[in-house]
Amino acid sequence: MKWHKEELDIILVPGGVLVMFGYHIYLLYRYLRRSEDTSIGFDNHCQKVWAKKLMQIDAMSRGPAFTAMSNTIISVNFMATTSLTLSSLIGAWIGSSSSYELVGRIIYGDTGFPINSIKYISIFLFFLLAFASFIQSSRCYVQANLLISMPKAEIPLDFVVEALVHGGNFWQVGLRAIYFAITMLKWMFGPIPMFLSSVATVAVLYVLDVNKKHLHDFNESCNKEGKRKIAVNRSFEQQEMANSNYGLQATAITTAVLSAAVAS
Repeated sequence: MKWHKEELDIILVPGGVLVMFGYHIYLLYRYLRRSEDTSIGFDNHCQKVWAKKLMQIDAMSRGPAFTAMSNTIISVNFMATTSLTLSSLIGAWIGSSSSYELVGRIIYGDTGFPINSIKYISIFLFFLLAFASFIQSSRCYVQANLLISMPKAEIPLDFVVEALVHGGNFWQVGLRAIYFAITMLKWMFGPIPMFLSSVATVAVLYVLDVNKKHLHDFNESCNKEGKRKIAVNRSFEQQEMANSNYGLQATAITTAVLSAAVAS
């Protein structure tokens, strides 16, 4: 039986897609069972603690928080614009008839019209998914910004935490969609680069998605609290010593006055 290079796409491309999807299903399982073992769970925990600490101060004193939220919204909007631009370029490339002749000369695999159409459409759809996810992330962060900037109002903490966590989750979905799009983009150069890119991406993501940090409450350290108690105790001691000195001085003055009165 003669080997055809077109059969590589049938074997390697589904294998690479299964590796990517299988890893993200495993990551979702870990996040649902033990979120503290994943970097996503750690980020959500930090956002929850940040919102809790933030809501304990007055709205007029939350200037640094507004700066952080503004920077986050700018980053999300930039990623959304980038995803939309890349999807538009892919769409324009699909309509170019010369692209099929170009890629057919440099790849080892199936270069037929149906396979090329699947390549372009899959890349296009993943970039569109990334764009939609970043837009939703921006919407959630804008809502959180409005809540924390509302003056003279008691805002439930759950509202702010929900908006922040949803914004972070949509951000993660957008990034994962871009990872998939980049992997599918390697398919333009053949099924072998696509499969190798899938395996390498999963290996890198596995290292990055593991969290080994302790979920800290970000309270004041014991040293600061101890120093504060020592300072308070010293101030009380100094005040008591001052009061005792004033008492001794008053007693001495009273004794002198009585002595002078008796002598007279």
